[in-house]
Amino acid sequence: MNQDELKQAVGQAAVDYIKPHLDDDSIVGVGTGSTANCFIDALANIKHLFDGAVASSEASAERLKSHGIPVFDLNGVSGMDFYIDGADEINERLEMIKGGGAALTREKIVAAVAKKFVCVADESKLVPMLGTFPLPVEVIPMARSHVARELVKLGGDPVWREGVVTDNGGEILDVHNLRIASPMELESSINQITGAITNGLFAQRGADVLLLGTQEGVKTLKA
Repeated sequence: MNQDELKQAVGQAAVDYIKPHLDDDSIVGVGTGSTANCFIDALANIKHLFDGAVASSEASAERLKSHGIPVFDLNGVSGMDFYIDGADEINERLEMIKGGGAALTREKIVAAVAKKFVCVADESKLVPMLGTFPLPVEVIPMARSHVARELVKLGGDPVWREGVVTDNGGEILDVHNLRIASPMELESSINQITGAITNGLFAQRGADVLLLGTQEGVKTLKA
């Protein structure tokens, strides 16, 4: 299977994973990106089994609506059993780097609300150590240079993702040349920088389950 077929396979596997647990009151949290899109497309086939979804980006919200799936504001939702999203990198402890699609802050918020985070990814995303993929950091625009200088002190090489404005009005710094041996510690350190909104390390709230698309089929890994 090629990469697109692997993404489609894990998108369907995620639907199969959550389907037995859905009812008329269920709200499904949905992430952002190409693999999440495959999940949305598969989810449309069972939209009669749950109440609606919460999206981590405007793009995902529009895709859900195009399938006739109701989209709710997170503030109007009392709980959420599942959040399904992809990863740019994930390690065996199910700690991740996310944010390649610039939706990291909303993704982190929705993940925090969900009882279970199901990550869907193809086998190329599973790595022994995080950091080959540049770590996204969302910043308040006026603080971009200050945050960049502080990231240099942490050993990174931040590059402004020019022309990109997040759904929150923030800007993105992509931090290159990090070898992230302690994801939880680095996640906390970056979030303490004044002007940083959040960063793309999902370690303090990592995935609970990884559905990994491989040439041998979809494998299930648990934290």
